Amino acid sequence: MMKMKTPTQVAITPPAGLRRRLGLPLLVLYGTGVTVGAGIYVLIGAVAGHAGVYSSWAFALAAAVMALTGASYAELATRYPVSAGEAAYVRAAFNSRLLSTAVGSLRLATGIISAAAVTLGGAGYMGRLIELPTPLIAVAIVAALGLVAAWGILESVMLAGLLTMIETGGLVWIIGSAIHSGVSFSPALFAPPPLDAGVLSGITFASLLAFFAFVGFEDLANVVEEAKSPQRNIPRAMALTLLITSVLYLLIAAISVSAVPPSILATSTAPLSLVFSAVAGISPTTFNVIAVVSTLNTILAQITMTARVVYGMAQQGDLPSIAARVHSRTGTPLIATGLIMLAVAALALLLPLERLAEITSLATLTIFALVNLSLLRIRSPHTRSDAALARVPLWIPLLGLVTCVLMMGSTLFTP
Repeated sequence: MMKMKTPTQVAITPPAGLRRRLGLPLLVLYGTGVTVGAGIYVLIGAVAGHAGVYSSWAFALAAAVMALTGASYAELATRYPVSAGEAAYVRAAFNSRLLSTAVGSLRLATGIISAAAVTLGGAGYMGRLIELPTPLIAVAIVAALGLVAAWGILESVMLAGLLTMIETGGLVWIIGSAIHSGVSFSPALFAPPPLDAGVLSGITFASLLAFFAFVGFEDLANVVEEAKSPQRNIPRAMALTLLITSVLYLLIAAISVSAVPPSILATSTAPLSLVFSAVAGISPTTFNVIAVVSTLNTILAQITMTARVVYGMAQQGDLPSIAARVHSRTGTPLIATGLIMLAVAALALLLPLERLAEITSLATLTIFALVNLSLLRIRSPHTRSDAALARVPLWIPLLGLVTCVLMMGSTLFTP
């Protein structure tokens, strides 16, 4: 009887060069910082414009999809603890360099596009503080944060950790002020939406934008070569990041649409400043500073992560080897970082915020679908693979794959 051939196991060995300097607390601060800054500060207005008073439901739907895929990432990160993780997962699952390169390139594109989107959001808040043209502010932001990213991974993540505590404090300030001032946000948090096609369609499309607000936890898979005890700490950091951001997002979304009419939120370039003024009753200047800090944190983390994707793909032979050069003093991939800075600045000058967020969400969902599919393939009895320290039930990547595809498909029926 002929034996079925099994795909050749792909050996993926972490290359030398990057330094393991990040423990669990810094990993959680990094993941939370990039996620929070990319989301609620920038996109609550756009989400409210589509979902209205049911915005918290859009965030809840996005969180559920993200949690399923997050579990798949956690297992794969323990099997293949390398930079450019998504490309490595696909190569291990399908033994295809072409598909691996395509996924790595898509991951690279999402990092650049999302950083450009948040740069525009940050420029919007900063424009409330200084009177300069938005394009000039955007370019200055990217240049300054690119230099920090080139300085060193420990320095970048420690700065990101400090900024994360500030930006999270801003959200807690809003929540505390809303409770103190008696804002009734329970209906927006718990009341289910009606079974109306228009309302449900709006929530579904808003969930695609809200999904962008959760983009960030997967960045942890791409700093895995700089994490201490990565097979233990990366899954824990992912889980804690998703838990913290989900709770904050649901509360802030409910408070925002309860304190300020969604139609007004949707037209503002600094929507949470309006919410802060409404619930705290004081000038939003201080909060605008916090919002700027929040968006700067995300941009810094995205530039840092995306440069590691370039580095990892160059190490795997998918990009020119020059992009894998690590500076001996800083321990960072300087050439990769410089290329990312140029790409982010260019996109921030060319496309509007909501369009950038939509493109990022669709591209990220495509990557997530392939990550879930890769785990299903790797767990197949006919596929040999590296051992995993974190192991999830097979229904999780299956349901993760289905929900990603459904969320992408829903955009076809949304005006």
